[in-house]
Amino acid sequence: MSKTSDLSVALKNIQTEMKTLRSQAAEVRASLKAARANARTEKTIARQAKKNVAAAKKAERIAKLEAKLIAMKAGNVGAKAIKMNKKPSACTTVYQMAA
Repeated sequence: MSKTSDLSVALKNIQTEMKTLRSQAAEVRASLKAARANARTEKTIARQAKKNVAAAKKAERIAKLEAKLIAMKAGNVGAKAIKMNKKPSACTTVYQMAA
């Protein structure tokens, strides 16, 4: 009978050990699930931050170009200066040489 009692005690020990291992495995699975969820949210936050930076740069670029456009449309002085600085056409140079 001592053999059976020793075996039953060993069996009970193994069963309790299996229970603890199962509970530890469940905890590990839960922590992995939480870690995956955290990583997913961090990626989403990083993506959104990148989009915000791009939008800010785009708005800055648009504002700069609008300011440039307003400066170009400011008055005739700028338009006349641009016309004066242009290279004369071939027709104009022929007339100047003839004169």
